[in-house]
Amino acid sequence: MYNLAELQDKVNDFISKDNIGREPFSLYDPINYTLKSGGKRIRPVLTLMSCNLFSEDVENAIKPAIGLEIFHNFTLLHDDIMDHADIRRGNLTVHKKWNENTAILSGDAMFIKAYEYFLDCESPNFRDILKVFNLTALEVCEGQQYDMEFEDRDNVTEQEYLRMIELKTSVLLAAALKIGALLGGAEKNDADLLYEFGINIGLAFQLQDDYLDVYGDTEVFGKQIGGDIVANKKTFMLIKAQELAEGENEIRLKKLLISNDIDREEKIIAVTTIYNSLKIKEIVQKRIQELNDKALDYLNQVSVLDNKKIELKKLAEKLINRIN
Repeated sequence: MYNLAELQDKVNDFISKDNIGREPFSLYDPINYTLKSGGKRIRPVLTLMSCNLFSEDVENAIKPAIGLEIFHNFTLLHDDIMDHADIRRGNLTVHKKWNENTAILSGDAMFIKAYEYFLDCESPNFRDILKVFNLTALEVCEGQQYDMEFEDRDNVTEQEYLRMIELKTSVLLAAALKIGALLGGAEKNDADLLYEFGINIGLAFQLQDDYLDVYGDTEVFGKQIGGDIVANKKTFMLIKAQELAEGENEIRLKKLLISNDIDREEKIIAVTTIYNSLKIKEIVQKRIQELNDKALDYLNQVSVLDNKKIELKKLAEKLINRIN
């Protein structure tokens, strides 16, 4: 069995040596810039980990794993355009370093290259693997559409939000695990269990991200807290607050959401104070734990020895239990 660090090294080593491109190189330069700018490499590592549960040989899973990483980065290129983001992983976003047209076209090329990496794998489950990837790619687009629509809505329900983050974030983690399992020769039931494990880990991960944006330590979290509050972003925290707020809290929260002239820090403190009074912190922590427990229940049912699941459990714990 490989450990987490060894699999991360395999992924990073492949990406560092693999230079995508041909004429016109101007189409491919942004792709290599994006792939080599870092990132957690969670999705390809999950693919290799899942494969390794059922097979000692993970080499056949490396290219599909990289294909998933290329697809993930393609979505980030287009997300950055839609979000008007200037910085990604400490570097200029592609549409800022080049221009929007280049970012769109290079992103399209990345999507196609992702499929090319899948075509290089040999597996009796190839058709099922490609069907998982196709469905997941479409679902990620659906999640992004919901996210954009929610920006223009005053109220979003908890279930609507959870469905959106499932599509936008969770399904790709789940697909990485299922694809890895199929590449490793897993039975359908085990591959499906790992998919559900990924769905719940992804939901917990995103809720933890919502939580850390309010209650995280800036030095540890790696970005300034309160950004979601300032942007009135429909997070789990805000949705629960809108659902539970009554009386003065409800009036104050509505005013904070429509005010355009309030100081940034003042707004963060005011909204956080409302969250505290409604015990939103405790509510989201409880939901994260519930999702984590549900995920581990699915993983525990996978029919391989428990000692083979240790590294996967470590990674799941690392994703969810980020220091606040």
